[in-house]
Amino acid sequence: MTDQTTPEHSTAGLRWGILATGGIAHSFTRDLVTAGRDVVAVGSRSDESASRFAAEYGIPHAHGSYEQLAADPDVDIIYVATPHPAHRDAAALAIQHGKHVLVEKPFTLTRDEAVVLRDLAADAGVLVMEAMWTRYLPHMVRLREIVASGTIGEVRTLFADHTQSITDDPTHRLNDLALGGGALLDLGIYPVSFACDVLGIPTQVRALGRLQETGADSEVATVMTHASGAVSTTVSSSRAAGPNTAHIVGTAGRIDISGVWYSATDFRVTGADGTVIEEYRTEIQGRGMQFQALEAEALVAAGRIDGDILPIAETVAIMGVLDDIRAQIGVRYPQES
Repeated sequence: MTDQTTPEHSTAGLRWGILATGGIAHSFTRDLVTAGRDVVAVGSRSDESASRFAAEYGIPHAHGSYEQLAADPDVDIIYVATPHPAHRDAAALAIQHGKHVLVEKPFTLTRDEAVVLRDLAADAGVLVMEAMWTRYLPHMVRLREIVASGTIGEVRTLFADHTQSITDDPTHRLNDLALGGGALLDLGIYPVSFACDVLGIPTQVRALGRLQETGADSEVATVMTHASGAVSTTVSSSRAAGPNTAHIVGTAGRIDISGVWYSATDFRVTGADGTVIEEYRTEIQGRGMQFQALEAEALVAAGRIDGDILPIAETVAIMGVLDDIRAQIGVRYPQES
């Protein structure tokens, strides 16, 4: 089976503002433009950075502060692309100005911060959603359908890794605890969130990790038990590149997701007897970050401030799981009281 899913090129929908101008903001904005979304403003901590970003993507409004972006009356929804420790305050600023918000993962540094945003958005009556883009990709939509249909029987185990060789520079953001550094929040959140998506929030978590001289984690491994009794295992690393594949194993078969499993990719469904039941091929435009934006627009159009694919309650619970993992491996951020 081949999926040709491509969003319609139309500017009908929400008017987007981009908060911060780093690498992930570029990736997201490119996909928004590819999908024909209406990107009307960008905000940075400097006029120069905002103006450069706006010129690159043809964005009409460039703001030299986050406050100006949040106050822009032409903006309906803001994508928060700051470093992790600034997510809470940036999203809160947008919410306080009545904007819907899509917050880059990890949603916040801690569960407590996630609760703050959950409650602020509920009081304001606006959507606040974690930008866990993987959940909205076409192959993940199909994968959930297969699991729900019982094609592979009762799911017993799930395996996933997110392992990359990025940098050992102690001054890099990824290795700086003050900036929320560590493999877990940048990389490990993908397989942890995936396990929660397929099996639900774990009832028991066991974690081991390896810390760098800076105190940030470079490797993390988890074994989690879920309500059904299923067991999941995840591995993340910022110092060594692995296969980046994922597998869901049930009593009647399994799903093997190709590398890189958390991006737009392919998978194979195999029966317990080795028979190939389905081969799924994904063909999309861009990287695939537009699908989360399309979901946010659809929710708001329907008058909803929460979704089904990743409800805010689940985002908060996952942040709690990450807190638990960090406590077990000995990682604590300076911002934590």
